[in-house]
Amino acid sequence: MVQKIKISSIKKVKDFFIGIYHWFWAFFSSLIYRSSSKDLILIGVTGTSGKSTTVELIYQILKEAGYRVAFFSSIWEVVNEERKKNLYQMTMPGRGILQKFLKKAKKAGCQYAIIEVTSEGILQHRHRFLNFNVAVFLNLHKEHIERHGSFENYKKAKGKLFKSIKEIHILNYDDENINYFLQFPANKKYLFGVEKKYTQEKNQQDNIEFVRAEKIEIKENGSSFLVGNTLFNIHLPGSFNIYNSLAAICVGLSQNISFEVCKLALEKTKKIPGRMEVVIEKPFKVIVDLAHTPHALEEVYKLISQDKTSSGRITGVFGSAGGGRDKWKRPEMAKVVAKYVDFAIICNEDPYDENPDEILNNIEDGFKEVGFKNYKKIKDRKKAIRESLKIAQDGDIVVITGKGSEPWLSVNSKKTIYWDEPGIIKKIYAELKSTKGKI
Repeated sequence: MVQKIKISSIKKVKDFFIGIYHWFWAFFSSLIYRSSSKDLILIGVTGTSGKSTTVELIYQILKEAGYRVAFFSSIWEVVNEERKKNLYQMTMPGRGILQKFLKKAKKAGCQYAIIEVTSEGILQHRHRFLNFNVAVFLNLHKEHIERHGSFENYKKAKGKLFKSIKEIHILNYDDENINYFLQFPANKKYLFGVEKKYTQEKNQQDNIEFVRAEKIEIKENGSSFLVGNTLFNIHLPGSFNIYNSLAAICVGLSQNISFEVCKLALEKTKKIPGRMEVVIEKPFKVIVDLAHTPHALEEVYKLISQDKTSSGRITGVFGSAGGGRDKWKRPEMAKVVAKYVDFAIICNEDPYDENPDEILNNIEDGFKEVGFKNYKKIKDRKKAIRESLKIAQDGDIVVITGKGSEPWLSVNSKKTIYWDEPGIIKKIYAELKSTKGKI
């Protein structure tokens, strides 16, 4: 017991000094780059999933309205029309990178900037000294539990963004954690949703606007829904992209942009790299998605199972990140996959310094628990992808999750491999096709 208390005390002291280190980085970065965010309308988007897509949709709406816009997401670093891949291996980097980005945006004449905000970034004070005007909450599901110590701490980390922003809050009213985020005061709040109706209480301030999607029709390659009197036809599949679109619409409304302009922008957006991206269409379909939590996998497979032909099989290729990250989710992900696929391949994702065999075994435990036996363990991710394409038949669907458009695969703390999952899939497919004459 004494030993455990000592370890706990040492960890608290260590975390305290690490926190100071990150706080000073944020502070000095704001001095060096002269707090460029003060001259921009800065929008922060947070949630467990959907952040990158929502950031892109907000960008398209603001751009359609005639503004010069910059954004920083897990996929892109964009300043006005200039796009560069985010190669930092971080969704929300520290060490002055965001301040430097904002200064560049200001110099380019941008009026708006959008940043993906993560719980890790908040934990390391990367949101400090950034003058956010708008905070967007998408959803909250179980993730990063080891890092934060509990789901409650994870939620509180997200809440710090809303606590620090007093102007505009945009919140998913259907999320079960909505009451926690509603408690933070703001001059104006926009609530969005599909399932629940919002009724303003008599004692509430008249500062809340509710945006609800109705007459929803989910299609194979998108959705249609009505907001007010405006019919939206979006090209991004899945009900989760309706929520992402509603969040972006609310940002538009908060900036006095009409439904008509929002509609034009959203309907021009055809795809998001690595998010339900169809890499091969025929003779079988290969889909890539970032999904790396049980909830995200469930959403992906629900959508894909609707597209399954009567004769086609579904093959799932997936893994789980190492480095001690969310070990609890590994067997849970396997249980989700087992519900939907005919065959599965477990492979590396980002093992870092953790034993990759142990990660694969942790995932396998989930299959064993539910009695699912149609799977292979192929540690090498390229070999796993090759195997999935080799066994695919006409009309099948191969679902490869976990990496999406991420540009690196972290083998360990010293070795990182450049990774382009869609490109790798296309290359392997071409090799197999040339070898076999046809697939």
